[in-house]
Amino acid sequence: MKQRDDLIYGRHPVLEALEAGQPVDKVYLQQGTRGDFEKELRQSCKQHGVPMTIIPQAKLQRMVRGNHQGVVAQLAAARYQAVADVLPQIYERGETPLLLLLDGVTDVRNLGAIARSAEVCGAHTLIIPQKNSAGLTADAVKSSAGALSRLPVCREKSLVNTVQELQLSGVRVIASDLAADRYLHEIDLSGPLCIVLGAEDEGISTGVARAADVTFRIPQAGTLNSFNVSVAAGILLFEAMTARRQAAEEQQ
Repeated sequence: MKQRDDLIYGRHPVLEALEAGQPVDKVYLQQGTRGDFEKELRQSCKQHGVPMTIIPQAKLQRMVRGNHQGVVAQLAAARYQAVADVLPQIYERGETPLLLLLDGVTDVRNLGAIARSAEVCGAHTLIIPQKNSAGLTADAVKSSAGALSRLPVCREKSLVNTVQELQLSGVRVIASDLAADRYLHEIDLSGPLCIVLGAEDEGISTGVARAADVTFRIPQAGTLNSFNVSVAAGILLFEAMTARRQAAEEQQ
């Protein structure tokens, strides 16, 4: 088994990586670990906004060949950012924000494909939650054809709080929901906008749906339940790009 170069293992190396501010995607801790190290690691992960997952020893053994001491950290391919930092920069450049919030999208290939469409259509950033989400792994970057190396990704602890912060900053938040009464073509996509997409099987979470300004659905004619989430993202981003171009032409 070839050792992956995006993994750090061992108690001191993992803690040092966190404290040094390295872009860590996730920390894996061996099930049953207790004591001062467990407390210190948990506190450090919380402080730096890094999710920690408890897994059996056998899974750690399959991840690395060396003496992992019960802990492995997976490095992110790029540094995560925060909406509070990215959004003001967009406004300062005189641009109209176009953001994409992914609620529970866990497949790295879907994340990569979504990022590729987002970059092509002029979106400014992707927003993902700390937990229950695909992250900035090497596989995700590869699936994005490099888009994730150029497109900022914000990882936030609470998506509901993030939605509310966006709204206070003048961004309209619209959420794709199969149960919605309104259709996509009934929604104005030309202003400051954040589009919310959820996992294909569960959709968006209840809290995010309630916090959004409006929910909508994409028209469909077939019998399948929904579009693949990356395909849905492509449709929405293209429509938003078109609406913004039309609005800009009308203002000239």
